[in-house]
Amino acid sequence: MTQPAAPKLIADIGGTNARFALLDADGRIHAHKTLPCAEQADFVSAVQAYLLAVGSPPVSEAAVAIANPVDGDLIRMTNHNWTFSIEASRRALGLKRLLFRNDFTALALSLPHLPAADCRQIGGRPADTPQPLAVLGPGTGLGVSGLLPCAGGQWVAVSGEGGHVSVSPGNARECDILQLCWSRFGHVSAERLISGMGLQNLYAAICQLEGVTAEGLSPADISARAMAGGDGICEEALAVFCAQLGSVSGNLALTLGATGGVYIGGGIVPRLGDFFVNSAFRERFQAKGRFHDYLAAIPVYVIHNPHPALIGISQCFKDGSSA
Repeated sequence: MTQPAAPKLIADIGGTNARFALLDADGRIHAHKTLPCAEQADFVSAVQAYLLAVGSPPVSEAAVAIANPVDGDLIRMTNHNWTFSIEASRRALGLKRLLFRNDFTALALSLPHLPAADCRQIGGRPADTPQPLAVLGPGTGLGVSGLLPCAGGQWVAVSGEGGHVSVSPGNARECDILQLCWSRFGHVSAERLISGMGLQNLYAAICQLEGVTAEGLSPADISARAMAGGDGICEEALAVFCAQLGSVSGNLALTLGATGGVYIGGGIVPRLGDFFVNSAFRERFQAKGRFHDYLAAIPVYVIHNPHPALIGISQCFKDGSSA
């Protein structure tokens, strides 16, 4: 009797959580489990903890999406304290193959495979033929990527660090907010405003402008108060967050020529519901002067699939990649 093929390990490592699953030979993704990064000493320990939790399956290959540049063997995480060698980790785990990709490169690779029901459209109109796509998402940081169609129905993901581009104010109030952030950080990247820590930075700046003492609120606290109403500072912080995301998303769409659509992932926006839909996001996305009509035609989609990067990273086993 033929033994079933051993599953492959797939993972999505962010600054806060490590998400794991198994990939069967037929493409089925299962045994999902999320581990807080802070509870694991390092990457190898996190993998070992996951495998133990799901019954120690005989895994020999793994592919990992990580919220970090992947350039060579050394991984030094931007928004967490793990630093490790890919090759040393492969040996420690007894794997034949261990692949790493930037998490938003993996997310980009998931886009052609996401069910339509998992994507909420915000304006624009769908393209009739395959066109370049853009993806970005605020979470612990701000990930950015793109996906370009090529011959034979294939797609090529763009790997970059677009979350660290400079931001610009869209009105006088944002000028005041940015002035405070510039005095604190020097360079104010998109990630400094459009992420979990970005919400906290916006909240702190608005408190300072209003002459009130900032509470020690988490990003989730700020979002919850804003959506509940009654806290004007939290509401403004989340409103500016959405508006700035619109401006940066429009910039990305112009840069990539992403006429196929812009996809919003990450852990924050999918939870905002109608607050996001009714925010200034779409207005600011299109507010590019002579290119207003160009952008008005581009659809934006909020990704509601709980594990899109795992879908994307599973595609790495199909392209003949080596470690």
